[in-house]
Amino acid sequence: MSQYFDMQRRKFLKSSAALGSLVVGTCFLGAAPRALAGVLTPPSDTAKTANLFVALRPDGIVEITCHRSEMGQQIRTAVAQIVADEMEAAWDKIVVIQAKGDPKYGDQNTDGSRSIRFNLQRLREMGASVRYMMQHAAAKRWGVEPSSCSAVQHLVTHTSGKTFTYAELVSDALSITPPEADALTLKTREEWRYINTGMAHIDLQDIVTGKATFAADVRAPKALVAIIERPPVVGGKVKSVDDTATRAVKGVIDVVSIPAPTGAPQFQPKGGVAVVAENTWAAMQGRRALKIEWDDGPNGDYNSESFKAQLLETVNAPQEMVREKGDAASVLANDTDKLVADYYMPHLTQAPMEPPCATAMYYEDRVDVWASTQNPQADMETVGKMVGMEKEKINVHVTMLGGAFGRKSKPDFSAEAAYVSMKTGKPIRVQWTREDDIQHGYYHAVSAQHIEASLNDQGGIEAYLHRTAFAPIASTFAEGANAPFSFELDLGFTDNPILTPNLKLERGEAPAKARIGWMRSVTNIFHAFAVQSFIAEAAHKAGKDQKDYLLEVIGPDRVLDVTTQNAKYNNYWGNKSVYPLDIARLRGAIEKVADMSGWGRELPKGRGLGIAAHRSFLTYIATVVEVEVSDSGELDIIKSWVSVDAGTVVNTDSVINQTQGGSIYGITTAISGGITFDEGRVQQSNFHDFRVPRMSDSPLDVEVEIIQNGEAPAGVGEPATPVYAPALCNAIFAACGKRIRTLPIGDQLKA
Repeated sequence: MSQYFDMQRRKFLKSSAALGSLVVGTCFLGAAPRALAGVLTPPSDTAKTANLFVALRPDGIVEITCHRSEMGQQIRTAVAQIVADEMEAAWDKIVVIQAKGDPKYGDQNTDGSRSIRFNLQRLREMGASVRYMMQHAAAKRWGVEPSSCSAVQHLVTHTSGKTFTYAELVSDALSITPPEADALTLKTREEWRYINTGMAHIDLQDIVTGKATFAADVRAPKALVAIIERPPVVGGKVKSVDDTATRAVKGVIDVVSIPAPTGAPQFQPKGGVAVVAENTWAAMQGRRALKIEWDDGPNGDYNSESFKAQLLETVNAPQEMVREKGDAASVLANDTDKLVADYYMPHLTQAPMEPPCATAMYYEDRVDVWASTQNPQADMETVGKMVGMEKEKINVHVTMLGGAFGRKSKPDFSAEAAYVSMKTGKPIRVQWTREDDIQHGYYHAVSAQHIEASLNDQGGIEAYLHRTAFAPIASTFAEGANAPFSFELDLGFTDNPILTPNLKLERGEAPAKARIGWMRSVTNIFHAFAVQSFIAEAAHKAGKDQKDYLLEVIGPDRVLDVTTQNAKYNNYWGNKSVYPLDIARLRGAIEKVADMSGWGRELPKGRGLGIAAHRSFLTYIATVVEVEVSDSGELDIIKSWVSVDAGTVVNTDSVINQTQGGSIYGITTAISGGITFDEGRVQQSNFHDFRVPRMSDSPLDVEVEIIQNGEAPAGVGEPATPVYAPALCNAIFAACGKRIRTLPIGDQLKA
């Protein structure tokens, strides 16, 4: 355990108990709106629809619909802030309704750090339209001009001093037709009441008091429990099964075979055998008693070590061009002192604290699903295909999510529950165990990166070559896909900010031997690790300070357009005129975090600072990590500093929380040990061999500063993760001179 975190568990619990009433009272109990009790609050029968996201009750209570999934990022709070601010609703007179899966809401995929940037404008318009309705209803009652009426905190006031409450105006307001969005008057930034402030998590009280409904908490309908034995190898299937002993286990009701998918994995279940029982324990014991012979299929030869060698061989040979400027190949070929480095990261898994879980009830004309899903419309489509029913007949109820990180946007678990319910005629809750989640998920791709640079006499980068190879996410959707598409290369590779006269980026091919899926920050993780580690290596070779050199190589303020260098670039689905790749903002984040951390200060022996900066999900972020490495190779992460420029933010507290959480998640990418395969089988099974950061692995403080500006909103859920591993490894080098190019760090410091 870190010498900087030596509090014993019992002492911690006693201290927490002593402080409990203070923490609860100040952090959320006193701040949460009165009407927000109950995470899965159903719409009121008396509420009347004002627009897609707002309904009004006769007593003036406002129902605000959140069409995104809540998994700790406080999106339900943010949606309420936006709508309530623009409609001038009193915070204690609103209630948040969780939307079911429905295309009428547009995109519901809570992934890619898109919830605010895709919805801020239209949610503001929804709120402003209700404010318009209230003002015009009051003006009509009084027989005055609407411009003489103003709405503030659930009250409309005329210039004469007369007032109406929103409750008094509900009926009349619903008869008013608001204008088109471009004719609405939205608040100015100076007029915002809730937006761009820190507001308490509206669900926190229910979460900590056990009232919140997560997937495993669903009790209506009362369901049987199914635990599934899945093929250990992707593409495998059951050759034979003996369930005699299973059926003899007390509490076991049935045994159901689930068909293996054909073609690309997509979001279909892996197949296998489901044990249906009266309770979870009986289902687990029944599964343990199964005797199954497996046909491993074509991926039974998958071995991580041999695949690593294959990837490194790929990136050390010429590959397909992605972006090119000048003639990097010639410059590098003539340089006898060029800097060359290979970087490697293993498979990773999302490992949310709450494993996947879903309850389903199959009827002849519909299927009802309750699931911890990030994307209920994907559940509709996947479940529909699994049971042979139109997706419009699949009702998906979204529960709270105990973490997700990309795993729960892949609804194979919902399809499993629906299929077993169809076969048994009973409501079924499919519960994944921790071992199931780690051994049968959708994995972050293993990757190899090869980088070369030629430095000029001043130490600047004269030529730069970067090759990347990894099994692509496309393989999940298209059988045989083995090369990354543009959207994966766009994440930290194609948009490399290094300013050099000669640059060449190439992609290699890699077959997928496992289900490949996105994880928090996706391919930014290994691309940022390679690029930001390499820049620090080049700084050392040039004899320059890490931070100064980083600013030097990204160059002066400018807008970078990589499409002028024979490249395709999606820009995270953002309009390039609204979201340009602005080097000035990246520089600003670097300079801010350097100032925060006291960069350049003298450190004791064994201590070091590392820095990394990156643009992802349209957000500019920079991290400094301070570490101490003992003579015996023990690593302590002392503190982290993060500056984040995400444009306009809604909840400042949430941005800080997500940035801190993303930083800790970044530690996982560096120390986890990764997911490895042998004979097609995952070798890890739980947190004892897939390491996630403990308190002793984490800094006591992750200090975050938000760079405030009026730019368009960008993503905040993911950007803090990719920069952490390179900043950490750069700090390690500064502390002890050990260069880390292969993750996890493991015992490399003790070698």
